[in-house]
Amino acid sequence: MGRVSRRAFAVAALSAFTMAPGASAAPVPSGARTPPTAPGPAAVPSARSVATGMRGMWLATVANRDWPTRPGLRAAEQRAELVEHLDTAVRHRLNTVIFQVRPAADALWPSAYEPWSQYLSGSQGRDPGWDPLGTAVKEAHARGLELHAWFNPYRVATHDDPAQLVPTHPARKHPEWVVPYGGKLYYNPGLPEVRAFVQDAMMDAVEKYAVDGVHFDDYFYPYPVAGRSFGDGGTYSTHGSGFATRDAWRRDNIDLLVRETAARVKKVRPAARFGVSPFGVWRNAATDAKGSDTRAGVQTYDDLYADTRKWVREGWLDYIVPQLYWHVGQDAADYAKLVPWWAQVAKGSRTQLYVGEALYKAGDPAQPAAWQDPAELSRHLTLAREHPEVRGHVFFAAKDIADDRIGAMARVRADHYARAAGTPRQDG
Repeated sequence: MGRVSRRAFAVAALSAFTMAPGASAAPVPSGARTPPTAPGPAAVPSARSVATGMRGMWLATVANRDWPTRPGLRAAEQRAELVEHLDTAVRHRLNTVIFQVRPAADALWPSAYEPWSQYLSGSQGRDPGWDPLGTAVKEAHARGLELHAWFNPYRVATHDDPAQLVPTHPARKHPEWVVPYGGKLYYNPGLPEVRAFVQDAMMDAVEKYAVDGVHFDDYFYPYPVAGRSFGDGGTYSTHGSGFATRDAWRRDNIDLLVRETAARVKKVRPAARFGVSPFGVWRNAATDAKGSDTRAGVQTYDDLYADTRKWVREGWLDYIVPQLYWHVGQDAADYAKLVPWWAQVAKGSRTQLYVGEALYKAGDPAQPAAWQDPAELSRHLTLAREHPEVRGHVFFAAKDIADDRIGAMARVRADHYARAAGTPRQDG
């Protein structure tokens, strides 16, 4: 999640499979401006005592995927579109919105560390005239929704030209922090000063706003690009002593990011929960006996250096949302096999398991026949109900919920969300 378009890259991850053995209102910072108040929120359902687990949706901003519909809209227009997404969540009896507020080393709030996002004004660093994150927290809470702030830790840009960044951008000031790879720019996760900086940049939002959660997507080290190597050899030589391999050192770098962020979130905002939504395959069983019965071309442990299973078993996360973006019966990665695998991983841990659902595939003519059936997603929830470790679902993404091309979300609501949503915490 979190490249130019999470939909596009989830499709890319699927294409990487191989068939042979072996993807309370927030305080608004001083000086922030808010446009005129829009019409009041949709009525909040009254049945708040019902324990329903997670019913979430991702609201992606990278490349204007879900919101705003295009950069450069007036502040009042942007605000109205954002509020409509929150109202849509309420109409579908959801209880959580995971809002992407740092899509690419930028900010959807007046940040002390990074420039305003270009996806708001069309020009990186330009003040959009209002505070999207502050407004989202306030308006979500007014509707009985939780608001989780979604951050991409290491992506700097979806292009590879530093000159396109605003001159005051930290990546311009510290070019030694940046690694170009696969046509994009990334911060180097192996540099301790980078790890400290990206945490400080994210925690700026956590300190300022009463967010209910802090959320990372699946991008740690970048997804592999054929024929390219990530240029951190010098960093490994300097900082990798004590590790037998560069892979082990890279995994430790990401472990540190996760552990340190979890501790900082808990210290600054104890009520907020910290979660990650990784690519759905940790390792294939052909690679590791503890892995899933899959034949994925991407494995988070080996390719993204994210030991997601360890994070759950060690209790570093409050929740995990593996992106199980495949249909029941998919050959290389079967939803019906991955759900019980993740349930077993979560069993006995303190980490709550939610399942990431590919609503964006429903009705997409480029997808296989299973995704042309409006009942496919409803079957997912029925299957997951057999595993008590699964405490809810999160749907990708907001635009697809609003459009609901073939009525798949309406079917989920009718079959599984007949009653109003309580908050996820009421689930235990």
